[in-house]
Amino acid sequence: MNAKEIANLTGISVRTLHHYDQIGLLCPSRNPGNGYREYSEEDVDILQQILFFRQCGFSLSKIQSLISSSEFNRVKAFEIQRKALEFEKKRIEKMIALLDKTVKHGGVMTMKEKLEDFDFSNNPYEEEAIRLWGKEKVEQSKNYIMNLSKQDQDEITNKMDQLFKDLAKIKNEDPESEIAQREIDKMYEQMNANFGYHYSIEAFKNLGQMYVSDQRFTKNIDKYGEGLALFLSKAMLVYANNK
Repeated sequence: MNAKEIANLTGISVRTLHHYDQIGLLCPSRNPGNGYREYSEEDVDILQQILFFRQCGFSLSKIQSLISSSEFNRVKAFEIQRKALEFEKKRIEKMIALLDKTVKHGGVMTMKEKLEDFDFSNNPYEEEAIRLWGKEKVEQSKNYIMNLSKQDQDEITNKMDQLFKDLAKIKNEDPESEIAQREIDKMYEQMNANFGYHYSIEAFKNLGQMYVSDQRFTKNIDKYGEGLALFLSKAMLVYANNK
């Protein structure tokens, strides 16, 4: 199938398909005769995953991180996507019911009644996907460090130890404050300089989520100061969202 045929089937534009190719999300082969993109059955399977995840509210960068993981499991992804869509279905049904109720009563309702069925909380199944496939970078980091010399390992350990000591000094600051974001920027730069690969902004944000979702991380980080893991998670989220 070519890009135009895929676009006609899915309703997404050829331009969008080209964008997916440009960012490395979905890279079909090229017809040697005319240079047009040609989508194999495997490419269509990947596109299906992308579209399901998009319907579940995942960003393109997050989708790319998940489906590129060596641990990614397509069947498990289907299960999570179904749960996520069921969650959204229930949320939409509540919104429709609230809308009908508001129209029926002419807007004459208590303040609580007007707002109680709105739900802008994160879909919990997005977090489940991150927990399953977002840890690959952490494992890569461990493997990279294990292959370094003892001297280089000690140097990185000392740098990270000092980094978290410095971060602990500002853990009571507002995560959105200038001082907090300045230090998180230093953290981002230092982590990219020491672990053998570049953290994308999305991966950095996911790491911050793991600081509070994985008790092993929380325990180790909070050794530098109680509440540091939570502070970092919030500050890293702000940092990522501002990039």
